Amino acid sequence: MDIKVLLIEDDPMVQEVNKEFITGVSGFSVIATAANGDEGIRLIKELRPDLVILDVYMPKKDGIKTLQEIRKQKLEVDVIIVSAAKDKETIQLMLQNGAADYILKPFKLERMRQALENFKQYKRKIEEHDTMSQDQLDALLKIPQNQSRNLPKGLNHFTMNEILTYMKQQTEPLSAEEAAKALGIARVTARRYLDFLEKDGQIKLDIQYGGVGRPVNRYKFVH
Repeated sequence: MDIKVLLIEDDPMVQEVNKEFITGVSGFSVIATAANGDEGIRLIKELRPDLVILDVYMPKKDGIKTLQEIRKQKLEVDVIIVSAAKDKETIQLMLQNGAADYILKPFKLERMRQALENFKQYKRKIEEHDTMSQDQLDALLKIPQNQSRNLPKGLNHFTMNEILTYMKQQTEPLSAEEAAKALGIARVTARRYLDFLEKDGQIKLDIQYGGVGRPVNRYKFVH
């Protein structure tokens, strides 16, 4: 499987580094680069890539407007965000507009490799079937079988997947309050989901003891 990638990034040096790394992952080829969103939209129409690697901070048309324009024009392409934009408003907006993944700069090369490998698996699975059963769809969406059927009352799969996706991106353990603030949800809500995921074996609990006061429960995704 050859996955054609369009890289939309305004920094020439970052372009070259990302291009070299992406082509180093088996099954991926960078067919073109663009320095801004306007150029990127034109190349998507012209070259029809399978995947766009998109920055947020760019001149003329930034990544937010570019992704919104991709969806508005119904261009059939998947998008992974690679950006230094770490505010929750931007992250939520990009995910709401269908970004397949969101990688924060500066990133570890293994994180980018994992994003590309996940996308390759997704493409392979989605092309294997004309129709899907619920189990096949759950596997595609990476919903564990026990989770897909037995969520406690008051929890839903959409929020669960949002939290899982966010926790996968973190390199350090987070408290429920930190996760809640980043995702724009209540702390008690984040705590319920994180506790469920910890019991399910997908999140590891790390109790940190400070000086004065109660210990802090911190959570980390189990890779």
